[in-house]
Amino acid sequence: MVSLTPNADPAKVAAALKALSRDMDDPYLMPDGLLAQMLTQSNGTTSAILAEEADAILGVALFSVFVSTTRGQVGAFVTDLWVDRNQRGSGLGRALLAQVRDEVAAQWGATFLRLNYYADNADAARFYSRLGFCPKPQETWVTLEGKALRDLA
Repeated sequence: MVSLTPNADPAKVAAALKALSRDMDDPYLMPDGLLAQMLTQSNGTTSAILAEEADAILGVALFSVFVSTTRGQVGAFVTDLWVDRNQRGSGLGRALLAQVRDEVAAQWGATFLRLNYYADNADAARFYSRLGFCPKPQETWVTLEGKALRDLA
């Protein structure tokens, strides 16, 4: 039976996130020590839920709490969601997101989830659409990093 564990062991969370990176053919650049620090010292604002069966890691949801002044509410941004290929279609992704919902609602009163996915990931688009996630055309998420971030006056 699959168990969902909030506040999971950071080393196991890192292993699951590395599996996600391999599946997506993305680099994994997060130092294990920094991930562990965020998971253990962020007062619950950054957390992970791990899906396991026996000793096998089957999935993970990594998320952070944030405030939306336009909504007047607290939400959770799911930065990473991974389900092992052999478990896809089993409902595990939905269960992980439901557990995120329950955790942030209980601790922070959060009322919504937000996430993003790669535009060329049709499977992710279908999955999130089936769950009811919808784009907000009036919102554009942008990133400031690298030299532009350093040059910010």
